Amino acid sequence: QVQPVESGGGSVQAGGSLRLSCVHSVDTYNRCVAWFRQAPGEEREGVAGIYTANGGDRYADSVKGRFIISQDKAKNTVYLQMNSLRPEDTGMYYCARLTGACGYHWSNVREYKYWGQGTQVTVSS
Repeated sequence: QVQPVESGGGSVQAGGSLRLSCVHSVDTYNRCVAWFRQAPGEEREGVAGIYTANGGDRYADSVKGRFIISQDKAKNTVYLQMNSLRPEDTGMYYCARLTGACGYHWSNVREYKYWGQGTQVTVSS
């Protein structure tokens, strides 16, 4: 299976935390692995990305200072630690990967070929 598998979503109150996991069944060296989210009726948007070769990361302005993306290379797993959650963080969260670093295009949905099925995050006020 080449598609990543996400887990860790759930329902929390505003101010709470969740940690999402994205597991790849293939070697993810030299990949940009990114988290995206999509709210009902909205376009899919990039949340955070990490370059697996050196851990370099990127964040959307809306989550800077609240979310942290990290990786466990031995497990081919990328995490998204989400703190101080807000109702506007609600949505389906997807993991995706592309070959190479997370350049200026890291949040462009069209750049990614392999996508997971998503995990739902719901934040109530």
